[in-house]
Amino acid sequence: MTSEFPLLIDGRHRDGSGGESEAVLNPATGETIGRVAYATAADLDDALALAVRGQREWQAVPPWERGRILKRAADILRGQCDQAALAMTLEQGKPLAEARIEVERSADFLEWGGEQARRLSDRVISGRAPGSRVEIQHHPVGVVAAFTPWNFPMALAAKKFAGALGAGCAILCKPSQETPGSVLAMARALLEAGVTPAALAVVFGHAEQVSEQLIAAPEIAKITFTGSIPIGKRLAAAAAARIKPVTMELGGHAPVIICADVDPDWAAELLVRAKFTNAGQICLCPSRFFVEAPIQARFTARFTELAAALRLGDGTDPATQMGPLANARRLEAVARLVEDARQRGARLLTGGERLGQRGYFYRPTVLADVPEEAAVLREEIFGPVVPILPFTDEAAMLARANGLEFGLASYILTRDVHRERRLTQALDYGVVGVNSALTHYPEASLGGWKESGIDTEGGIEILEPYQRSKHVSIA
Repeated sequence: MTSEFPLLIDGRHRDGSGGESEAVLNPATGETIGRVAYATAADLDDALALAVRGQREWQAVPPWERGRILKRAADILRGQCDQAALAMTLEQGKPLAEARIEVERSADFLEWGGEQARRLSDRVISGRAPGSRVEIQHHPVGVVAAFTPWNFPMALAAKKFAGALGAGCAILCKPSQETPGSVLAMARALLEAGVTPAALAVVFGHAEQVSEQLIAAPEIAKITFTGSIPIGKRLAAAAAARIKPVTMELGGHAPVIICADVDPDWAAELLVRAKFTNAGQICLCPSRFFVEAPIQARFTARFTELAAALRLGDGTDPATQMGPLANARRLEAVARLVEDARQRGARLLTGGERLGQRGYFYRPTVLADVPEEAAVLREEIFGPVVPILPFTDEAAMLARANGLEFGLASYILTRDVHRERRLTQALDYGVVGVNSALTHYPEASLGGWKESGIDTEGGIEILEPYQRSKHVSIA
């Protein structure tokens, strides 16, 4: 039987040659919505051979035309927004309103990559000898292997497709097998817009087997990955053994510093929205809440009240404010972190339990009096759990905020401009949100520091990770 979520190679859908597939579940119900085809080693070899041909054909397309194609793909995707958003909600769980925003953001990234493709240019430097010059040419790096996660299945892939295709690279993407339809929908839009079929492939399979084969393949010139720090380290080590460049956006454990000069009710309302979007399954979302002592009681009370009032449910229900966790693994991981904190003496203010036995719902959870040794303060939460950490000493708080290996996102809430500047400079993070929730728009580059990433994605630099330069000296 043909899989509902097939491989996409050279513009054609196909099942894996070994006949293996896996069920794709709706996290709101636990029910099967389809099966995703798994690629064999032979299927991957086919995709790699075709990608080499696709690389030659696609890089020969003038940048102006590549830009036109990517912008057309963005328009096609926008025209399919409702259909694509519903499919995303069914496989990932997020509310339809959030899924629509993700589809639109994905289209924005494709359009931005197309616009930047039209700005590609070489550089000429006058030589030291009369009449001589040096040209710095920019060329596509080659075939890209992309690995993308399930939490924002379309948008996080769109960043990579936009940069790679805009730069003239073929791309072979292995998305999460738990959310296959979102990347397939975007890939079909790109093909319909005119991307060379052989320059684009979407494959699924056993993650370790696929990554090992692709990274080792001589046809692959570049690796790009979004996911956890442990897996990122493993992929980076495999790429380094072959001197292949990597771009990585890895995990986060974002501190949010809530200063005493802000209205605690306003801060609570802002942070409830920021924290519980996508059920807290966002690398950028606030994670450790450092609240200055004078407003700690009022902030905690209002935040807990709002979190407890959130309506959980199926993402297809317009009344739903927070959907389920994406899979059983996340449900187990979140429950483990909460139970560990409670065993160590943390107080549970709200939540702390699964909602029902159907689907993967976990109530928004707020913890107080969390001891420093609790795992929830050291491990990426990636779920709807908030530890409240009062502080009086700014220097000691910053030492705690900066004391982990994570360096992706951080937040500051204050009305004191001088304090904001001081804290922004002190935070050892690649992204800082000041009095706002963080969102990655394509026109701005974004990336993590420390173990949270290598390189950036987006901005006027969106094509740079997928280019290499050639020095040409002309007498």
